[in-house]
Amino acid sequence: MTIVRSEIFKRFPEILFGMSTNSGGVSSGTLGLNLSFHVNDNPDDVKENRKRFFAQLGISEDHVAFTRQQHTVNIVTVNQSGINENCDALITGKRNIFLSISVADCTPVMLYDPRENIIAGIHAGWRGTAGRITEKTVLQLKNDYNCDPAEIVAFIGPSAGKCCYEVGEEVASQFPERCSSVLPNGKYLLDVKLANAIQLLECGVRNSNIEVHKECTIENGLYHSHRRDGKGSGRMLAIIGMTK
Repeated sequence: MTIVRSEIFKRFPEILFGMSTNSGGVSSGTLGLNLSFHVNDNPDDVKENRKRFFAQLGISEDHVAFTRQQHTVNIVTVNQSGINENCDALITGKRNIFLSISVADCTPVMLYDPRENIIAGIHAGWRGTAGRITEKTVLQLKNDYNCDPAEIVAFIGPSAGKCCYEVGEEVASQFPERCSSVLPNGKYLLDVKLANAIQLLECGVRNSNIEVHKECTIENGLYHSHRRDGKGSGRMLAIIGMTK
């Protein structure tokens, strides 16, 4: 099983972070290590995939907080595990509660403030990014938990890259100009990872505290990609938590 790790979070032994790929699962075809019950997969296979993934991380699913993501800018603070409806970002200050973000081309943005001991997980697809969900999460950390953005450490995970993520002008126009480039066919290549990095910087997060994973989920078959595989795509989970 291949799990994506973060170099920047390795500075903090109390932080557990890992993101699944499509490696090491039991689901059929392109589903592989699918971790979602909401795609066309056998539920028993999903249960086995989750069992394997969480065992690899060394945590129990009973300690994981999940999201029912709807491409919103809704942010929920959690104090316990379980499913959280209609939200695309989670925040917690509780240790041994692991925040889970589901992705298959959308961008996972994971935050940690080591001074205030607060973490956040963000599902930033193009809609959420255009709605500035990452900025809104940082501001909520600042306003509700006294976090100094300069202390926040951020990991922007594997997702659709500018090399492959083709969108229309109506989407590209919602982002800073430097996040897109026009193609001869009139479409645009969009860099959602850069757009989220810009939001972090504009909020006061230091550039040296931001790690951006370079790999593109569409281009690299190690990852699930809805854009590439359509209904044959599974979902990955990015997990962050503070251990006791």
